[in-house]
Amino acid sequence: MYDYIKGTLSNKASSSKGFTATVETGGGVGYLMEITARDYAELGALEEKTKLYTVLIHREDKMSLCGFIKREDRDIFNILTSVSGVGSKMALTLLDEFPSAELIGFVIDGNYKELTRAKGVGPKLAQKIILELKDKLMNYKETEPIKIQSTTVQNSQALEDAQMVLVSLGYEKDEIKSAMSKAVALINDNATAEEILKETLKILSL
Repeated sequence: MYDYIKGTLSNKASSSKGFTATVETGGGVGYLMEITARDYAELGALEEKTKLYTVLIHREDKMSLCGFIKREDRDIFNILTSVSGVGSKMALTLLDEFPSAELIGFVIDGNYKELTRAKGVGPKLAQKIILELKDKLMNYKETEPIKIQSTTVQNSQALEDAQMVLVSLGYEKDEIKSAMSKAVALINDNATAEEILKETLKILSL
């Protein structure tokens, strides 16, 4: 429903229940959003302009908004909450514990043990998250692969894995090709899919 909300940061707060930010837009309307602790720390001072990518959570008992400074965090949040047993609180916890590229790297490698570092994530849930997310992120069928010219990165599988993840996250072919072409020039020839994603997502977020 909402892609992002742009306006003035009128309030941000932390409590035992989590972190929130209120962004006031034109007409004096303020949108209250749940955010990660990382985004809470990165938000500017009150009354500064800000932009948060959003997700509308609609439950039987209430409606709420979650906000993210980075688009990729919002998109990964959506995929996380599509896993049965992972609600918005758990997804926010995972995004607080792990940077987006690192989290995706665990999924690509099938490394469920690392996910158990997050509060409330046991081995069974971690394995379930890895299994379902890998299916969603890595089985995207592209009829026409995006060709990335690289004189440095030798691992073609890492390039393909990174590309599939970006397509699954909703990025367009042209922006993937442009950003990934710039990213591969900045990393070493043995770069993993996680390292390629990390650099590409940095560029996409500019």
